[in-house]
Amino acid sequence: MTQLSMAQATAKYDRGFAIVLGFEFLEWGPERAVIGMQVRPEHLNLAGITHGGILASLLDIAGSAAGSYCPYPDRIRKVVTLSMTTTYTGQAGVGYIRAIARRRAGGRRIFNASVDILADDDRLLAMGEGTFRFRTGSEGPEGVPFESDAA
Repeated sequence: MTQLSMAQATAKYDRGFAIVLGFEFLEWGPERAVIGMQVRPEHLNLAGITHGGILASLLDIAGSAAGSYCPYPDRIRKVVTLSMTTTYTGQAGVGYIRAIARRRAGGRRIFNASVDILADDDRLLAMGEGTFRFRTGSEGPEGVPFESDAA
């Protein structure tokens, strides 16, 4: 089986809102994904802490990635979020955070994942669960062709 580098994994998310977040894959394999990002001043709310929307977005992305690994650099598995719960448990400002996700259950089209988001000192900032559905053509590990252009 092809092994995907973390640079190749991150490149699959080189468009849209993912660019605004600026996250990177630290680990990605079948049933597990770890993404990290540097929280910058523009990611903070008016109280000077990481905006809850940033944490929820990381939870969504990491959870979907945990169940949609595709080892081929020129292909991707696309999913949509059906539902998601988020519980905020801590606060952090500027610094590096990580979202650690694992696929917990599922079938051919739908899967569930759990995610913990940790501050750089390993404090739990948020946790949650998501239910995701594969887009047509993305059910198998080979996914669909990936186009690196945002066009």
